[in-house]
Amino acid sequence: MLLRRLQCLFILRSFCFAMAPLLILCPAFAQEPPRPSAARTLLLPRTIVSGDRATLAVLDANGRLTPGAKILFSNGDRLTTDTTGRALFVAPLNPGVIYGSIAGRRGRLSVTILSRDATAPPSMQVTSIPEIASLTDRFEIAGSGFCGDADANHITISGDPAFVLASSPTSLVVLPPADLQPGRASVDLSCGKKYGPPLEVVFVALELEADSSPLKPGVTRQLTVHLRGTTSKVILEANNLAPEIAELVGGNLRRVFSSGGRENLAHFEVIGRKRGSFRIAIRVVNSNERPR
Repeated sequence: MLLRRLQCLFILRSFCFAMAPLLILCPAFAQEPPRPSAARTLLLPRTIVSGDRATLAVLDANGRLTPGAKILFSNGDRLTTDTTGRALFVAPLNPGVIYGSIAGRRGRLSVTILSRDATAPPSMQVTSIPEIASLTDRFEIAGSGFCGDADANHITISGDPAFVLASSPTSLVVLPPADLQPGRASVDLSCGKKYGPPLEVVFVALELEADSSPLKPGVTRQLTVHLRGTTSKVILEANNLAPEIAELVGGNLRRVFSSGGRENLAHFEVIGRKRGSFRIAIRVVNSNERPR
């Protein structure tokens, strides 16, 4: 039962819609895991440690963990994700940068191999964590003293367990608990007998306001995103997943600041190119994260 739940997790739960507003959800225990050929997104810890353990994850186009996906590294190493859609591996011995990719897919992701001598503190330390994160998307934590085996890390947010997607002794990729509410929340970390310092993150919810009528060629439509959980200005990124159907004004990958304040809004515009269902994913961006 736990395995099916892991396979059904939607990791890229960023705000998505097709013509009408739609929040991507996964019916608990109702779907079969994706086939390996559905693999689309590779998640790697930002840094790994020479000769130490690390965990990666692979997602399909809907953000589901994908078992059986084959991963290729630029140094010749090959991995296959297990039944949870993740893979535990040992980092190469030589420090430097290597690249990972999904077999048969374009694009690759870099990861930096650090020397073991520089990353063996007696306690857990956190050097980077987002100030603001989305309730429904993954976020990264950097530091030292974490566990390379993702499931050996214990992370709670406002007392509820979070899910660790990818990990190394120096980097974590974390998904917040499903029932977390908008606003400031405590984040507690531990690995074995190591405990992290007290941390806080502001988690925000995104709500879409848009005309749900069919989009016609040449017609401009405004999309308004309401943020709940903070009055601060937040960077939002819109990614056009169907550019053949609609054009996202300003480019197919566009970033804007929300207005801040009590209402805290952000606006995007699309122009119809041809009839059909267009798809736009909108997510919170933090300055310390790598491009996706």
